[in-house]
Amino acid sequence: MEKIDRQVFLYDFYGELLTEHQRQVYEDAVLNDMSLGEIANELSISRQGVHDLIRRCDKLLEGYENKLHLFERFRQTRHQVDEIRKLAEECPKDAQKDHLEKIAAIAAALSEEL
Repeated sequence: MEKIDRQVFLYDFYGELLTEHQRQVYEDAVLNDMSLGEIANELSISRQGVHDLIRRCDKLLEGYENKLHLFERFRQTRHQVDEIRKLAEECPKDAQKDHLEKIAAIAAALSEEL
């Protein structure tokens, strides 16, 4: 997974735990793809200050993920849903028992996760 994709997902999960100022800078840099200079001019802070704040936010978001694992659980759940979808598409009209048992097992695992 690309770094920017991971940053966006972590922000989606944990962004509300950042301060308003941190959210504003991080959104501008990561989500709105603004340059450090643009953000610095807009907020009247130095480019170095913007850079440091973005790195600090990255560390905070990664720290939340290391403790809570919400993003990893989301990825696992999404993978399981993809498996269910694939098995369902492969399932012939007479619905072989083996496929149905696999689908039921994955669905049960998903239910426990949620």
